[in-house]
Amino acid sequence: MTPQHNVTPATDWWRDAVIYQVYPRSFADANGDGMGDLAGVRSRLPYLRDLGVDAVWLSPFYASPQADAGYDVADYRAIDPMFGTLPDAEAVIRDAHALDLRIIVDLVPNHCSDQHEWFRRGLAEGPGSVLRERFHFRKGRGQNGEEPPNDWESLFGGPAWTRVPDGEWYLHLFAPEQPDFNWDHPAVQDEFRSILRFWLDLGVDGFRVDVAHGLVKAPGLPDMGHGEQLKLLGNQVLPFFDQDGVHDIYRSWRTVLDEYPGERIAVAEAWAPTAERTSLYVRPDELHQAFNFHYLNTGWDAAALREAIDSSLDAMRPVSAPTTWVLSNHDVVRHRTRLGGGLDRARAATLLMLALPGSAYLYQGEELGLPEVTDLPDEVRQDPSFFRDSGQEGLRDGCRVPLPWSGDTTPYGFGDGGSWLPQPDDWAALTVEAQTGDPASTLELYRTALALRRRLPGLGAGDAVEWLDAPDGVLAFRRPGGLICTVNTTEAPAPLPAPGRILLASRQLDAPGADFTLPADTAVWWAE
Repeated sequence: MTPQHNVTPATDWWRDAVIYQVYPRSFADANGDGMGDLAGVRSRLPYLRDLGVDAVWLSPFYASPQADAGYDVADYRAIDPMFGTLPDAEAVIRDAHALDLRIIVDLVPNHCSDQHEWFRRGLAEGPGSVLRERFHFRKGRGQNGEEPPNDWESLFGGPAWTRVPDGEWYLHLFAPEQPDFNWDHPAVQDEFRSILRFWLDLGVDGFRVDVAHGLVKAPGLPDMGHGEQLKLLGNQVLPFFDQDGVHDIYRSWRTVLDEYPGERIAVAEAWAPTAERTSLYVRPDELHQAFNFHYLNTGWDAAALREAIDSSLDAMRPVSAPTTWVLSNHDVVRHRTRLGGGLDRARAATLLMLALPGSAYLYQGEELGLPEVTDLPDEVRQDPSFFRDSGQEGLRDGCRVPLPWSGDTTPYGFGDGGSWLPQPDDWAALTVEAQTGDPASTLELYRTALALRRRLPGLGAGDAVEWLDAPDGVLAFRRPGGLICTVNTTEAPAPLPAPGRILLASRQLDAPGADFTLPADTAVWWAE
């Protein structure tokens, strides 16, 4: 196979890239079965090119029983039939490159599906199987082994151990259908280097590494020692997260990535207790980026945001890595809803994020101003943690509702066969078709902001912001090239002398005069 790599070369393209997350089952449905697919993604690539992003990150599309929306992988080299075929994936990569878009695919190395060949054979072969050594099988505690081997909990609720009929237990930090790999085993390490090369040979530009902080477990699998329920985006110090051994794995991966032309990258979904610990994942000989969950979890408060921005930049500077910024993804409440201020606040938050140095991640639909769907009936929900007694809130379906593309009624051009999660009846005004060409729309705000970001290279460059004096509740900072960003996080107008000419504002503003005030929940980009 000859990898297709026609993307315009750019040195360190990933340092200031805007990367758009596609959740394939909810993006576009080409075959009318109500489920998004790779052919649908392919058909909408020109839309992403016109939006102005640099790369597209695809959530998992591998062969999977879909116990956890594809994050339970049965075969890392095959496409699930619901999404299409391997030639469909190759066509997405080829077409994206022809449009100067890069493709990043999700990689799930912490765990696989219980239908993965290794796990099925290990179960069938019984205790002592060499294949069981590639997972964490243990005898139980208690007189007859009836208690789990330790007190670890699943992030989806309940014990992190399941007992099999022959009496042994296996570890799963997530659903029972997702057994954790034993990364101390050489075969596991060899297999994933091979998987990296398989997709790199097909031309992908990088990998988003799922649960990158979870691969290595503390020796002896010691008890947690407390009963506090786990959160994926928490800051607890735990014996199965952020162990130092993960860094040897990523050093070996970096050597594989560096074998290929075109600056292929890896992005860590790594939640560590501190920004400093997160920075270890992006040392020069490890991964290229790490998601900045500290920023995502920061509320709409000027002082808190400034602290998050400064601490994020400070942590990455010693390792010469770019900071990443993200407001929404497939696991969290959409920021229009989460930040509590509606569309005005969401638009302001976006302009703030896109003015910061480093790389920005967008989640499909945020450019349309989509809110979280909070009223899905129980019978349509599919988040596996929703069906468990405790654990994650179980409401991730609300940010995964399929996108509205066109028309006045559901499924709004998503496909001809309805949509796997119901779309609200009042989304007609939010479709791509309805917003295109409307200068007041959120879609056109994103298009304009991304075009300016591309035209003004100082926006994403560097590793610092120059803070300016501003009233309480207002952020003001200068970026290279004379761009100033001002953001009012309060619910009242704030007096702020105009620092220049308005380039872009998150809401309609009158031309600034001597008595200019910055409205509530508003961000403005100025040219000095």
